[in-house]
Amino acid sequence: MLIARLRFSVLFVAVVAAALLSVASVHAENAATQLLVIDEGFDAKTIQCTDAQVVREGDTLLVSTGRTATWPGITIPAPEGHWDLRGRGHVAADVKNLGKHSVRVHLRVDNPGADGSNHCVTGHVEIPAGGQQTLTVPLRWAMPESVASKLFGMRGYPNGWSNRGGMDPNNVVQLVIFVAKPAEEHRFAIFNFRAAGETPNRAPDTPDALFPMIDRYGQFIHKDWPGKIHDDSDFPRRVEEETADLAANPGPEPWNRYGGWRAGPQLEATGFFRVEKHNGKWWLVDPEGRLFWSHGTTCVRSANGTTPVSDREYLFAQLPEEPSPLATFFGKGYWGVRGYYKDHIPYRTFNFSGANLARKYGDGWADRFADLAHRRLRSWGMNTIANWSDRDIYLLRRTPYTATIGSQGRVIEGSSGYWAKFPDPFDPSFRESIRKAMAAEQDRTAGDRWCIGYFVGNELSWGDELSLALAALASPADQPAKQKFIHYLKQQYETIERLNEAWGTAHPSWDALVAATTPPERDKARNDLAAFYTAIAEEFFRVCREEVKAAAPDNLYLGCRFAWVNDRAVQASARYCDVVSFNRYRHSVADLKLPEGIDMPVVIGEFHFGALDRGMLHTGLVPTASQQERAAAYRHYVEGALDNPHIVGTHWYQFSDQATTGRGGDGENYQIGLIDVCDTPYRETIQALREVGQSMYARRSGNGPPTPYWPSRHQSVRIGP
Repeated sequence: MLIARLRFSVLFVAVVAAALLSVASVHAENAATQLLVIDEGFDAKTIQCTDAQVVREGDTLLVSTGRTATWPGITIPAPEGHWDLRGRGHVAADVKNLGKHSVRVHLRVDNPGADGSNHCVTGHVEIPAGGQQTLTVPLRWAMPESVASKLFGMRGYPNGWSNRGGMDPNNVVQLVIFVAKPAEEHRFAIFNFRAAGETPNRAPDTPDALFPMIDRYGQFIHKDWPGKIHDDSDFPRRVEEETADLAANPGPEPWNRYGGWRAGPQLEATGFFRVEKHNGKWWLVDPEGRLFWSHGTTCVRSANGTTPVSDREYLFAQLPEEPSPLATFFGKGYWGVRGYYKDHIPYRTFNFSGANLARKYGDGWADRFADLAHRRLRSWGMNTIANWSDRDIYLLRRTPYTATIGSQGRVIEGSSGYWAKFPDPFDPSFRESIRKAMAAEQDRTAGDRWCIGYFVGNELSWGDELSLALAALASPADQPAKQKFIHYLKQQYETIERLNEAWGTAHPSWDALVAATTPPERDKARNDLAAFYTAIAEEFFRVCREEVKAAAPDNLYLGCRFAWVNDRAVQASARYCDVVSFNRYRHSVADLKLPEGIDMPVVIGEFHFGALDRGMLHTGLVPTASQQERAAAYRHYVEGALDNPHIVGTHWYQFSDQATTGRGGDGENYQIGLIDVCDTPYRETIQALREVGQSMYARRSGNGPPTPYWPSRHQSVRIGP
């Protein structure tokens, strides 16, 4: 055992040393180019302001924004007319929040003719009051015509290319800094504008040289990186290294079998997970009565590397031939919400991650992977298997887990949404579908002490506080939500004439209103629309709670995983959920607050960070510049959550990278895994996980400051004399 540990240590040190040397050489070769020299010679009068003011102080621009315009901010023209950013990977600036509220600052990089969607790229960063962070905007360049018709079905591409117009790298004419639809006035400092890095994942720009671009393991061919698999013989070595690593790091000592705080206070043990506010902070409490903070990851499964191959077989160097053992990893895809494959269902797929597990572990690979998943999570300081994970893995009942169900009932036809239209909670099919889904959990997760609880739905489009009521009115006459709304209006106004007077409408009868689909003026109908929006939201959460608790009274109802939300929906959620859940893709949730008057536990259902330095083609929703910065961002986020008295857990999205060439439903091909498509852990991030897991209970029970974000060239900004 000692020899194994020493061998691993030597290997680990060698890998880290090589990586550091590589990083150092890259940084030396690709030193940042300053885009603006902000000194006595800088003319602030060249800056265009929209509902904003800007002054120079030293090498810093101090920006104050109002709340009248939709996008208040400033536009900075290139001093020489344009910047040539050929070969660069991103534009960045450092931002310090000088205001009293959290602020999301956007940076847009423009070609001539930019309109917010075309001929530009935009990034953003969310900064708590008093905080300072780096705002990074990955550059996306126009794809050459020679390959544009052949690269589809994914969101990120080689060479920083975009298939939606992209930009001209040698003609960047201005930078736009703004906030979007602010509720408050903001004040921030922005400085150190630079172009840095190199064009990510460089590859040839002609079809003959570019294709194939994916090797037989699902990796990008035109780049090498530490940890890349080059041959099947690499797999046994990886197994040996990780075996030694897991043996040397069995997991946090102060944990009980559930991952609860064994060394902490003993509370009432109910045999199931519950919530309790202890010493001013919300907690989960595990079945043994120990304080529990849910540090987990989603998508613990073997199919994350599944990608469509139909109509683009030329991308792949070597797909298995029939018959062969690896041909079992071909399949068919039926999910498509946007992108090429939405209109090409069913499509043929190949599961690269599953095939690599078979190569790595041989016969019985699925059982070995399932066992390993639990050992990995414990070793990595994680105590929760979260959404979208394989049932065969979490039902081994060695790690607490969350379960998810959804509704298949009728939708509100007048609604719209990113994933789908909003369900109609007044239609009997809604309750029936939830009841049926929970019935399927009997003898599986319902009443299981390892099951923390249930999410119902995911990232529903709640819109603003009037949207769902307006959607009901825009629906057909037989829409149950519409009929319910009109019944409410009849009770409020009694006659159609009184309604017309209040709304400024001219409906000749109640029947005419039922048949109409034209919305009223928002301002005149606001009170009624808002009241019925609340009725829709409360009915949704009430029905979900009743059906979850009828089938699983001892498990928690964890809400709907808000992504786009308003206070009215959150207030309704708080009345019926045990825990309010948010999918929160930000740099920090330290300052996340619930609407006034609500004191509830919160779980973060999804967040992530990604980088382009290991052969993947898209960073995901929150970019970082490297694996080192990704790990630092992870630590900053989770430790900020630990400091927030409402938050009882964070769930990373997701366990392993998505396929390099994208998933079928929407083309996501994000570098967001704890492991890559070849089942190799990202050591930088794993180290951050372990540090957080080891210290999280001590931190949660104390009141220490958040870990600083990754260092920038300016550690602080002096404001004033």
